[in-house]
Amino acid sequence: MNLTSPTKSTFTKPDAMPSDHLGILIAAVVMVVVGWWGLYALVTQTIPRVGQRWLFFALLNMAVTGTFIPLVRYLNVRFTPVHAELPAGGVIVRQAMWIGVYAVSCAWLQIPRVLTVSIAFFLALVFIVIEFFLRLRELQNEAQDGA
Repeated sequence: MNLTSPTKSTFTKPDAMPSDHLGILIAAVVMVVVGWWGLYALVTQTIPRVGQRWLFFALLNMAVTGTFIPLVRYLNVRFTPVHAELPAGGVIVRQAMWIGVYAVSCAWLQIPRVLTVSIAFFLALVFIVIEFFLRLRELQNEAQDGA
């Protein structure tokens, strides 16, 4: 059993937040404020028309994406191995946008009342599989570039 004293390299401080992660968190705050405030104003102060419907979907996507960026970043930081590099900010935004597109798709399907639990589940599964393969391809390209 090796009972040597811990060296400085044993207890290292985690690296600071990457600058692109700070940028996407600032953008997320702007998206949340504009998206949710815009949705509130749209729903409470306008008559439902076709133009407002498209604005509703755009604002919903912005609000949900902005809301989920910090959560997606936290999950990426939490589950990325210590020896691996953190995903880029673009990856985090893309993953949060999948959640926003999922919310908009569910809202769109709810208009003609065709959204069911099974459709919502398989729609989510499709987005998860697409992101899985995109991320797998990115990691494979990073491994080839590093070799």
